[in-house]
Amino acid sequence: MHAIENNFEIPIGTQDAELLDNRSVDEDSDSLLASLFDIEIEETDEHNVREVLDVSETDYRSRAAEVYQGYKTRYCRRFKWIQPSLFTKQLEKDLRADAKALTGVLKQCGEWNRSQDAKLATLVNLLQVQHPTEKVLVFTQFADTARYLEGALQALGVAKTAIVSGSSTEPTETVWRFSPVSNRKRDRVAPEDELRVLIATDVLSEGQNLQDCAIVINYDLPWAIIRLIQRAGRVDRIGQQSDKILCYSFLPAEGVDRLINLRGRLLQRLQENAEVVGTDEAFFEDFSDQVLLNLYNEKSGILDGEEDSEVDLTSEALQIWNNATVGNPALRKAIEEMPNVVYSTRQHKPTETQPEGVLLYMRSTEGNDALAWINRQGESVTQSQLAILRMAACDPKTPAIDRHSDHHRLVRKGADRIAEEERSVGGQLGRKSSARHRTYERLKRYAEEVKGTLFESSELLKAIDDIYQHPLRQSAVDSLNRQLKSGIDDRQLAELVVALRTDDRLCIVHTEDQRREPQIICSLGLFQE
Repeated sequence: MHAIENNFEIPIGTQDAELLDNRSVDEDSDSLLASLFDIEIEETDEHNVREVLDVSETDYRSRAAEVYQGYKTRYCRRFKWIQPSLFTKQLEKDLRADAKALTGVLKQCGEWNRSQDAKLATLVNLLQVQHPTEKVLVFTQFADTARYLEGALQALGVAKTAIVSGSSTEPTETVWRFSPVSNRKRDRVAPEDELRVLIATDVLSEGQNLQDCAIVINYDLPWAIIRLIQRAGRVDRIGQQSDKILCYSFLPAEGVDRLINLRGRLLQRLQENAEVVGTDEAFFEDFSDQVLLNLYNEKSGILDGEEDSEVDLTSEALQIWNNATVGNPALRKAIEEMPNVVYSTRQHKPTETQPEGVLLYMRSTEGNDALAWINRQGESVTQSQLAILRMAACDPKTPAIDRHSDHHRLVRKGADRIAEEERSVGGQLGRKSSARHRTYERLKRYAEEVKGTLFESSELLKAIDDIYQHPLRQSAVDSLNRQLKSGIDDRQLAELVVALRTDDRLCIVHTEDQRREPQIICSLGLFQE
């Protein structure tokens, strides 16, 4: 309204790219607007509530001018700027009507009364009556909900409670206090400091060990089913001692759900995906056909291609590294000091699907990590990176045998195949299943579709070119993999990539004199003596 009334350009686009993923930014806001307005309620006390209710239209107009100035200067590159004359007068009327409706809702709802919060009361019953001594992990989508729950639970006598959100300064230490055994921090966490209840947003959905706990509560349901899988996956993993994982989910009130149909949408997605990939875990008790998909659970053995994403491979490798080296500093030091091109050979009884040959780990000219399995005829056995990694597994005391005379020849064959695949599969983009390849192909198609329209963007074209020319940063790979798996659409993907490039978080850009040489890291022969 401020822009229209003053005939200023209107900012169009994602107001904060990170908000595409609530695992990175979990504040309850739709844009930069909330932080610039500075009206977020940090604590639900009467003073703060009245502050919001008493904001006048003049106050909002004044703050809108400040926000617009911030968008036009500091965040200018994040937007397309559209002349207000391109919109009809009806837009201004609709915006004004929305503003009045929203302020009306605030006045009608009045002050929040925690004692009448039936949902909170149900949570307290779960924590104090049904599971009074067990560790419980409570997930909610937004940070302000987490803060509200922390204060309310502590006030109601639920002790040893803490939260982890995007604004937490020491999230890892909080996780250690909640799950010291699975993180091997038992000696660093005193019994009186250990937590029983951990409230977390989706920033904690990946990358943390929480196996000391076997009870997960979804205080609200996310739109993407993948979030449910990731939440349960924090406790349902290697090291879990419980035979059964309990997942409680709060559903929207009946009247609300009739409007947003969240339950129906989630059930439909679960059912459709179950028909494609199968499942082995029930999600809704009263709907036996609806299940939590096992897309990220190696036990399922379904869809080998799904296991080959960079996120899964990296997680698997990291788990192997931690299991082998934690508590064994001598082994860690020995491995870290090994030179490139190091090799060994172990005894292997060949089968039809697991022949003799060589396993190779190489970093390509474009900085892509790749594994290859070459048989004695110089042919590739499988392209599944996870299958190759697992084939290398053996007991630490397994004796080495003499190098086979074909070892180095097969390593050369493997290196040539990796290089050829990188050239042939999407130019320099790597494997078709990689985040880089999939993102490039989707954005190239999208850029062609929007060519000559309002959504055409020179910044997007530059980002597409960068993706083709340079390897992605690991943080970009992780973010893109999550978004691609959660079903992000092409427009949102384009906005995310452009924002990552704007913030120099998309690619590792090398100049000509920095061009990499391929590196053979190590190889393992598999032969029968």
